[in-house]
Amino acid sequence: MTEQPMRILVFSHRPEVRESIINAIGRRPATDIGKVDYVEAAGIADVLTEMDAGEIDLAILDGEAQPTGGIGLTRQLKNEITDCPPIVVTARRKDDRWLATWSRADAVLVHPLDPLTAAETVADVLRARSVPVVHG
Repeated sequence: MTEQPMRILVFSHRPEVRESIINAIGRRPATDIGKVDYVEAAGIADVLTEMDAGEIDLAILDGEAQPTGGIGLTRQLKNEITDCPPIVVTARRKDDRWLATWSRADAVLVHPLDPLTAAETVADVLRARSVPVVHG
């Protein structure tokens, strides 16, 4: 039986930002995580549709997205979706980390993204989300 890849939603209105996030994390953020599939979203409607479908394991939202940024969107999703998947917010400045904390983001990545830090952060958040299966 082949395990289904985890699905990561990447949101930004700018395609080059989505691409930089995907390239930094890669198709396999850690050996114990397995491969991941990316779902790209350029607008809020796409994010809401994907998150409401319940098949996203992690969302990465661009804090600088226009017209609605990922920080405010994170807070909305965390408040509105029961059992909301973990969300990582990207920021342009380290000083914006407090906003991500306010938004209830599970982690923050600061641009320019370091591939090792980005992959490790995503893997850590996915591990924390995973619940072990108990047989008995």
